Amino acid sequence: MRITNAVVPVAGAGSRLLPSTKAQPKEMLPVGRRPLVQYVVEELESAAIESICFVTGRRKRAIEDHFDIDPELRAYLERTGRSELLRWLQFENTGVGFYYTRQSEQLGLGHAIGCARDFTSHEPFVVALGDSIITGGNGPPLVQRLMDAYHRTAGGCVIAFQEVPEDSVSRYGVAKPADGAPVSDVFEVEDLIEKPAPESAPSRLAIAARYVLPPEIFDAIDATEPGKNGEIQLTDAIRLLLQRGRRVLGVKLAHGERRCDIGNFASYFRAFADFALSDEELGPGFAEYLREKLSLPNTEPVRGD
Repeated sequence: MRITNAVVPVAGAGSRLLPSTKAQPKEMLPVGRRPLVQYVVEELESAAIESICFVTGRRKRAIEDHFDIDPELRAYLERTGRSELLRWLQFENTGVGFYYTRQSEQLGLGHAIGCARDFTSHEPFVVALGDSIITGGNGPPLVQRLMDAYHRTAGGCVIAFQEVPEDSVSRYGVAKPADGAPVSDVFEVEDLIEKPAPESAPSRLAIAARYVLPPEIFDAIDATEPGKNGEIQLTDAIRLLLQRGRRVLGVKLAHGERRCDIGNFASYFRAFADFALSDEELGPGFAEYLREKLSLPNTEPVRGD
């Protein structure tokens, strides 16, 4: 069965990015020339996803407006002789269908996924967190590799993982590989540990914001007890499927791939600089500006990863 649906949770308040997120969604913050969430949609489109359901919250209407066609703006650009700018609106003509549902209360990622139950039509689906960009790599897109791996699970789950420093594992859900340290890019997951202490972490493989989930995940979400702050976590629901005998595979980010998690200003500033430096038109000038600001010699390259 070909997987054609994706769920993109974007309901988070973005409180660690205040005041920038007081009146606009975190997912609409610009990263280089595009808003963050547009990179996520383009990633899904490159993997032949046909329908995307955004799980939104309050003050998220700008996301819906961004992906809607704006004939007035197009007419204005043509009328004022700036039709060359229309190339930046080509994303409006994507063949992807957009749908929206609301998570009225912040009750965790598992709860957010549960809000999209009616959208998935009892089929497996992709989950792509709306505040994370996957960039780099020269092979097939990460989401495509996840979908390819899903067909080996017989109705289980597939999760993307990235290796993180040992002192960072306490910020993530971490994999316990079935046979110790995985030697391949696709591996069996025996268990998932949510935010372990570094000394007790089973690995340095952290969940990297992309999943393929079976329709049975919704029953698992319903059976998952709320945890801290009354939130239902997706990791706990996947663990429940593991306990029920479902197979879970991990797919490691490939060489050169990385996750840009726009969760705070430090990561946002780095991501913006990286994407600005990689801009074919403006990147070289921005690099020269940074050299001058940082008093770097002209022989030293300044660019994003």
